[in-house]
Amino acid sequence: MALLVVGSLLCLCGWSLIYIIFCALNGSRGYEWNCRLVTLLHGVLVVCVTGYIGYVDGPWPFTYPEGFVMLAHHTMSILGIMLTLSLGESGIEGCAVLFGTEITNPLLQTRWFLRQTGRYETRLGDAVDVAFVLLFVFMRVFVGGAMLYCELISPRPKFFMKCCGVALYVLSWVFVVDIGRFAVRKSKRWRNQCEEKAAAVVNGHEGKMD
Repeated sequence: MALLVVGSLLCLCGWSLIYIIFCALNGSRGYEWNCRLVTLLHGVLVVCVTGYIGYVDGPWPFTYPEGFVMLAHHTMSILGIMLTLSLGESGIEGCAVLFGTEITNPLLQTRWFLRQTGRYETRLGDAVDVAFVLLFVFMRVFVGGAMLYCELISPRPKFFMKCCGVALYVLSWVFVVDIGRFAVRKSKRWRNQCEEKAAAVVNGHEGKMD
């Protein structure tokens, strides 16, 4: 436990130092800009590390289920990691879940940076939104659903861990519903823009004929 506390404090100091360095390098930017830079770096690092552990180094998380802790957002992520470390099991599943939940984080941060620089209402912004929605749904619903199935049919995980897996998968569906509403609003706006462009083209041809 002492080693865990020391490691957590070192990580906190390390990320705080990175934030301070970003603030020094980007003095003209706001604090949120530098905070999100740290978040972007953290998301990329987590995806790379957990992706390597879960899908390269192994064992394959779909073949050897031990337990399932789907980490959702900040508080649940901390609680899930603490539970995995305290039990001394489900490490590979935890890495796989972290990979799935953090893989969309770089896109989310990129979206924010595009807004701040006035580039969100562009094709690049649309591409980021589409990629985020598709990747989020694929990882949380389909990949997450497959992992939950492996977790439930395996005799090894504790009943409590299975209940946590089901609860967190349901929570993912809540997020998916919210993202679905965003996608509907976005598609309506795209359709309106296309109609306006088509109308402008028609009016332009009519003006030339007059």
